[in-house]
Amino acid sequence: MTGREPTVMEDRPARVDVEGPDLLAKGFRPYERYRLVLHHDDGTSDTQVRDIVRGGRVVGVLGYDPGRELVVLIRQFRLTAHLLPQGRGEMVEIVAGLVEPGEDPEAAAVRECIEETGVEPRLVLPMLTFTPTPGVTDEFALMYLGILDAGALPARAGARDETEMTQPFAVPVDEALAAVAQGRCINGFLILALQWLALNRARLPELIAAAEIEARS
Repeated sequence: MTGREPTVMEDRPARVDVEGPDLLAKGFRPYERYRLVLHHDDGTSDTQVRDIVRGGRVVGVLGYDPGRELVVLIRQFRLTAHLLPQGRGEMVEIVAGLVEPGEDPEAAAVRECIEETGVEPRLVLPMLTFTPTPGVTDEFALMYLGILDAGALPARAGARDETEMTQPFAVPVDEALAAVAQGRCINGFLILALQWLALNRARLPELIAAAEIEARS
């Protein structure tokens, strides 16, 4: 025993004085600079300058067909993945996109699923929330499980007004989990969603049934 209070594994507010932002660049998303003084528990403080990309809220949707035991994914071009030494520009992903100003995240999840898979989910169940890269962006992700019919998938989908082209497809759950375990797919949203599915797979019928009851009430 050290006499120290036990550490609680939980994010908590920081004691920090923040100045800014200064707009450094404005492209698809704003790039901003902040100056701050961070106060520590021992009474010391640090002065820092931090640059971040403002991403805001996004949703991710893992499509799932419970009758066929299939997950619904998409293939989409990503420039950053293309620039990797391995050249993985044609990424396998889950549905994802920005929450529009004033839009309910669940409604955004349904909209993005329709846009990127061509199929409307009959249910969307909350999975988890997370910050993908908090050292770089304030993007905050809300993940959902979208219950849908994999037999209705088109060959291509995507929001044409956003010059978006996606290729939806369905694979057995075990095959998707094996692909992640073998490092064949490296998209972070995809990996987190499939790990959640693996952890909660046994109770999915219960979760879906409860959501259906709630939707009818």
